[in-house]
Amino acid sequence: MTPTELAGAYRNYIACLNAQDWPSLEKFVHDDVNHNGRRVGLSGYREMLEQDFQAIPDLFFNIQLLVAEPPRVASRLQFDCAPKGDFLGLQVNGRTVSFAENVFYEFKDGRIVEVWSIIDRAAIEEQLRNEGEARG
Repeated sequence: MTPTELAGAYRNYIACLNAQDWPSLEKFVHDDVNHNGRRVGLSGYREMLEQDFQAIPDLFFNIQLLVAEPPRVASRLQFDCAPKGDFLGLQVNGRTVSFAENVFYEFKDGRIVEVWSIIDRAAIEEQLRNEGEARG
């Protein structure tokens, strides 16, 4: 894949997530996908994403930065959402928070086979702390 094709495939993958089109996920994610060094397989990856949408009903993946250098993609995703309960061990409980995820993908045979993800938990902590101080 060229960098342009790879970027297009990634954008289509993000559109699939935002549409919660789980039957189409196999077009973008390899059967043997790993997430943060752990083999989860396609079914485990799909389950993880479905749980994310259950915990965060207004979840929307917004691409802020995208770099494609075959066979890898680097992306910074921005989120503005309201998780229902605990999120990353934090008591969010339906409050709207903004945070970023820096994620790297490796593609094999045109599909994602490796995902390395880091979520900016500190940004959420700061928002919750500032909200508490404003009330106090």
